[in-house]
Amino acid sequence: MPGPLLRRSDQAVLAVFGGLALAGMIAAWFVQDGWSGRLTEIDEQQPREAKFLVDINTAQWPELSQLPRVGEVLAKRIVASREEHGPFRSHDDLDRVYGIGPKTIEKIRPYLLPIEEQDAEKKAADGRR
Repeated sequence: MPGPLLRRSDQAVLAVFGGLALAGMIAAWFVQDGWSGRLTEIDEQQPREAKFLVDINTAQWPELSQLPRVGEVLAKRIVASREEHGPFRSHDDLDRVYGIGPKTIEKIRPYLLPIEEQDAEKKAADGRR
């Protein structure tokens, strides 16, 4: 008949670790106000809004395609225009991209990071080198 899987000293160590784990779970339960019996009401929490902002002079097409009214094709056109003609100096410069008009620019404007004029000039100068 084979002997036990664990020696008596190994069993004692496992019992100590199990007891510590149980004590930790009980402590966490008390910290989370478990004694009062209240549950966390997820539905009562105020929704949080994540702000999604894009820099049109550095973003690649997958990021740009997440903007309203901009899909994969239009996002790739924005990147191609930026590579061919240099960085956009303002958000209104997006109208140089085929398929983007004033309505589209106004829809995506809240999601665009501001363009610093000096940054645009610097990037344009770097692009010419």
